Amino acid sequence: MTTSSTTLPAVHRRFVETASGAIHIATAGAGFPLLLLHQTPRSWDEFRDVIPLLAQKFKVIAMDTIGFGDSCRLPMAEHSIERWARVSFELLDALGIQHAAVAGHHTGAVTALEMAASQPQRISALVLSSCPLNDAARRAAHAGRRTIDEVERATDGKHLTELWSRRQPYYPAGNIELMERYIVDAVKAGDMASHGHHVVSHYVMEERLPLLASPTLLIQATDDPHASPYAPKLAAAIPGSKLVAIKGGMVPLPDQLPQEFSDVVAAFLMDQNL
Repeated sequence: MTTSSTTLPAVHRRFVETASGAIHIATAGAGFPLLLLHQTPRSWDEFRDVIPLLAQKFKVIAMDTIGFGDSCRLPMAEHSIERWARVSFELLDALGIQHAAVAGHHTGAVTALEMAASQPQRISALVLSSCPLNDAARRAAHAGRRTIDEVERATDGKHLTELWSRRQPYYPAGNIELMERYIVDAVKAGDMASHGHHVVSHYVMEERLPLLASPTLLIQATDDPHASPYAPKLAAAIPGSKLVAIKGGMVPLPDQLPQEFSDVVAAFLMDQNL
């Protein structure tokens, strides 16, 4: 799938009006639709280098989850994985897309899972990258805990360095650009940077897993301690699913290793004849 960068499809950005408000998207390519969903507190930018690679085969749509990036906001109490999944379908409806593949990373994987559980007839293939297994045990373990992106704003800006220091151990050493891209999205998200993690921790995933019917790929980033341990358990819980490990992958897998990520996703989707 490797191609000279001069021939890669161009990425276009715009806003799409949905029943919930304006959703910001980045799109490229033509072919079968592939919706990309980012982790908390990122934006479409998490897939900035992935989009043109996958757009060689597919019509790629990377959305800013409602409340993140440049998409519209909701009252805090209205956020849930189920609502995020509904908004994602609202976006597909506004684009005139009835059937799509969906690939999500971390939080985005949980939203993608709910999309496939709630409307399986519309999800032709499902890719869960670094997806947590948010069962009763995990919900209990995370109840009341401070999230990784939860910092108190300070007038001297020290909360920015705190955000940096809390995330840095899970990012490639010395990669300042990836950390800066994270910081930009975290600052833009504001309180949602922390709240997005609480949204995931309240999702009752074990009741939704039996509803999955779409062909499913699980991507395991081997050096992501927050998600990697769950991958074999999720694979066992989703009959017929395929598990692929990306060696050296960390929390920012799509923007850390875009070629490897894109190759794995594209190969799986092409195996489904999409």
